[in-house]
Amino acid sequence: MGKLFIEGGKPLAGKVEISGAKNSAVALIPAALLADGPVVIENLPRIQDVEIYTEILRDMGADVLLEGDWIEIDGRSLRPMTMPNGRVKKLRASYYLWGALLGKYGEVSVGLPGGCDLGPRPVDLHIKGFQALGARVENKNGVMSMKADRLRGARIYLDLVSVGATINIMLAASRAEGLTVIENAAREPEIVDVATLLNNMGANIKGAGTDVIRIEGTDRLRGCRHTIIPDRIEAGSYMILAAAVRGDVTVENVIPKHLESVSAKLREIGATVVEDDDSIRVIGRERYSPVDVKTAPYPGFPTDLQQPMTTLLTQVKGSSIITDNIYANRFRHVDELRRMGASIKVEGRSALIEGGTKLVGTKVVASDLRAGIALVVAGLTTDGITEIDGLSHIDRGYENLVGKLRKLGASAWRETTTPSNAMKGDNSDGTQFDA
Repeated sequence: MGKLFIEGGKPLAGKVEISGAKNSAVALIPAALLADGPVVIENLPRIQDVEIYTEILRDMGADVLLEGDWIEIDGRSLRPMTMPNGRVKKLRASYYLWGALLGKYGEVSVGLPGGCDLGPRPVDLHIKGFQALGARVENKNGVMSMKADRLRGARIYLDLVSVGATINIMLAASRAEGLTVIENAAREPEIVDVATLLNNMGANIKGAGTDVIRIEGTDRLRGCRHTIIPDRIEAGSYMILAAAVRGDVTVENVIPKHLESVSAKLREIGATVVEDDDSIRVIGRERYSPVDVKTAPYPGFPTDLQQPMTTLLTQVKGSSIITDNIYANRFRHVDELRRMGASIKVEGRSALIEGGTKLVGTKVVASDLRAGIALVVAGLTTDGITEIDGLSHIDRGYENLVGKLRKLGASAWRETTTPSNAMKGDNSDGTQFDA
């Protein structure tokens, strides 16, 4: 797939426009299959996960038109079929096909999802929800087969707050008979985004964004047009990056309320954070104060920003602690940061960081999506060149990364395995997605 090279030590300043939310897009695309007509989704991030989902839908017979930052999906010609592996294994969010197809057709057979290796991420809450709605669920050699003669609304309590389970149950329940109530539901902005699309299609969903969601099912949903919210994780990544390099960066096309936990921690270390209606400016300082960070479900500090935040704390003189209460095994990036000179000790769910050591550019490997952006941030803080392998992970969630970094003044380029492209300054990031 290629490698990413970062030459650090460059002053970063300017504006960067944030793309549509990845975690919304990968749920909105299968949600569109519930409609009995074409659905247009705008502000679409052109990332690898979107490309894979597009191919999956086409394999199933759906009519899909993908142009620029929008996609039109017409699922009327879709053929429910067994999909045991292949592309669904490349995508964690392929499990949203369970809720969408179960809701529309009453049956689905799709393999267990893939995605980044962040340790155990069970789907038992999804299954619990589907069974409560009346589905029979069976795991046949890694293929989840679900069937329901009729889906009926139910009261479902989630034992743990789960974004995936909340959305999946919401998808299936939107075409079920009667009222479904999801208690202890996740409150992430992406859930509100999916509910907004479904309501525009004719669903009746109330309470999205709170811990109790009510869905009155309907037997028919219509096509519509929908615009994806800005990606708060991409925005938070650039905010953290700006603080780490002591830059002056304005992230545009954002909803500041979605980033309150990130802004609060950056202010706590000593960075200047200025919010406007749809933008946030981060101005770094030479001296920062150490902090403790604990990830939590929204509106807490996002687990998806734990890894780049770890990198930032290596640049803060003193002792900081970062605890991931969502994924216990999300510290594989620490070994790579140590290779660059960081002093970090992992104990259980926490990383103890002795910051203030200058990192050194070297060869590192991105083990997952957010670990990749953590290494990008690390590379930008050095005075040397950092070579990042595992580029396919980063491509899953960051649109036109190289182009956006260059616009801020960074020296970054890609090298592929093709000799003609393997050169500094290769503009291969100008493809349909930064992959």
